[in-house]
Amino acid sequence: MSDITLEQAGAAVDAALEKSRAMGVAMDIAVVDAGANLKAFARMDGAWLGSIDIAMKKARTARYFDMNTGEIGNLSQPGGSLFNIEHSNGGLITFPGGVPIVSDAGEIIGAIGVSGSTVEDDHAVAEAGVAAVG
Repeated sequence: MSDITLEQAGAAVDAALEKSRAMGVAMDIAVVDAGANLKAFARMDGAWLGSIDIAMKKARTARYFDMNTGEIGNLSQPGGSLFNIEHSNGGLITFPGGVPIVSDAGEIIGAIGVSGSTVEDDHAVAEAGVAAVG
């Protein structure tokens, strides 16, 4: 299994910070490696304290299931095939802002989780971080 490097994780955080600043929002940004272990983290000045845990859980959730957290949210609605999955694995986040990071070779090497604004903003900032790795 390939793993995200510290340099790649740093590039993802830097790009996410840049996007956050451009959008005028304060974010918490977490990057996990292929084993879902925290690799890099940044908390912007003024970012919500409660979003620290959410960002880390979004990153882990995206890596555990190798899909965007928003997609898991769609599947976890009442009557859905993953209903109540958010109660597993010590707590998951099933709304947008967590995105897997894929290497040039097509392997998932980690994930990014972002929290601190609307879920649409969180997802856009996470996507900016992912783009910096590829």
